[in-house]
Amino acid sequence: MTPLLEIEGLSRHYAGLVAVDAVTMQVQPGGVHAVIGPNGAGKTTLFNMVSGLVVPSAGRITFAGQDVTGWPAERRAALGLARTFQNIRVFAGMTVLENVLTGLHTRLGAGLFGTVLRLPRFRTEERAAIARARAALDLVGLADRADARAQALSYGDQRRLEIARAMAPEPKLLLLDEPAAGMNPAETEALAALVRRLRGFGTTVLLVEHDMGFVMDISDTVTVLNFGKRIFEGPPHAVRQEPAVIEAYLGHKVAARLAEGARAGVRGAG
Repeated sequence: MTPLLEIEGLSRHYAGLVAVDAVTMQVQPGGVHAVIGPNGAGKTTLFNMVSGLVVPSAGRITFAGQDVTGWPAERRAALGLARTFQNIRVFAGMTVLENVLTGLHTRLGAGLFGTVLRLPRFRTEERAAIARARAALDLVGLADRADARAQALSYGDQRRLEIARAMAPEPKLLLLDEPAAGMNPAETEALAALVRRLRGFGTTVLLVEHDMGFVMDISDTVTVLNFGKRIFEGPPHAVRQEPAVIEAYLGHKVAARLAEGARAGVRGAG
């Protein structure tokens, strides 16, 4: 299977600090791929390079068959890449529907002249955009709040609104930056159900997240970073048992004790 996203030797340096160090990974179409790691592991920097907000110091990014390494964020968006951010970014004074419509600007081509004069092409595009926006709201369960102000939504619903806005252009790849941050258990469970629904529709999801229960519940593949390097990649059940991952999160001494305990259990069973 041809990867939808391929990262080859990607690095980012900041005045002698190596934030991401020669990371290579592939994201397969139609799945959920998580990137995890301790604080300072380089997850957000990697995400920002993929979405076009940060220029890599080295390496290559291939998305949907195109080398997009030097492309700006808006050009990647037009190719089918969408993202949300760790901090909620909604237009509080606008309606829920209007917020989603802002995510469709890359799909509109009537131009300033046609928009000001409301020419037939603009009106046709406007109707299509509204239909897409309402479909995205229905997908995330906010169709009945379309006319409400975004500021009136709960925290969890504002997160879902951001996902609806990102999904409205029907992206090939959706990047979710810590989508469960700040959520209570019920909101996190609802978010997990939504991500499964997106996967069911064929949307490929790449996410960064600290909530390990959430990650292990929804992911097909997990990539682990530590100090900017990729230290492990595999299915969730393998990540839980990988000594390098345990050491990265819990430290060398704890990892050694756990490993010794596991060996003792095997000897006792024998």
